[in-house]
Amino acid sequence: MFAAESYYYYNMKQRLREALALRRKRHIVDPDLVSAAVLLPIYRKDGQYHILLIRRTETVKKHKGEISFPGGVYEERDGSLLETALRESAEEIGLKAGDVEILGELDDEVSVTTNYVISPFIAAIPWPYRFRLDRRETEEIIEAPIDSLLKSNYLRPEIINGETVTADYYKYRDRIIWGATARILNKFLAILAPVLEDEPPG
Repeated sequence: MFAAESYYYYNMKQRLREALALRRKRHIVDPDLVSAAVLLPIYRKDGQYHILLIRRTETVKKHKGEISFPGGVYEERDGSLLETALRESAEEIGLKAGDVEILGELDDEVSVTTNYVISPFIAAIPWPYRFRLDRRETEEIIEAPIDSLLKSNYLRPEIINGETVTADYYKYRDRIIWGATARILNKFLAILAPVLEDEPPG
């Protein structure tokens, strides 16, 4: 990463960390829900900030073929939901915990179709990075420029708890991001956008 890239990236991380720290995380405690956690990896590449998502394979038990963040269900060996997010990211895409810089957390989000309560963690990661995909779970990595995501937010009908509501979704190239992933992404971009306002274009 060039000196200017490093400077902008460092300052963005500091501002984002501060913005996240000002918020009070909304925890959802419900014994009927399954605890899960995801990582939202962000990085600076070619003068632009990107967020990493994955497309799941058609052979996983749940969320077949869907776009999501790396992550999964909490296991007792994890000890914490952050450890869940780090473990699953290492398993799914080969992202080592030692290469992850946690900047903060977002509100818990419920995945209606699978009864998960998801804890999202914002993480800065280095680029370039040699990812290693677990082909049983992860079909591909999607490197989505944040500028593109900010311009691709749409509303569409979605059925939640048997009721039709207007929900956020995003489109990047031919990929549709919807459901809990879109709701998490929407909250994250709302926090990130003001952080990026004063930064000159790359």
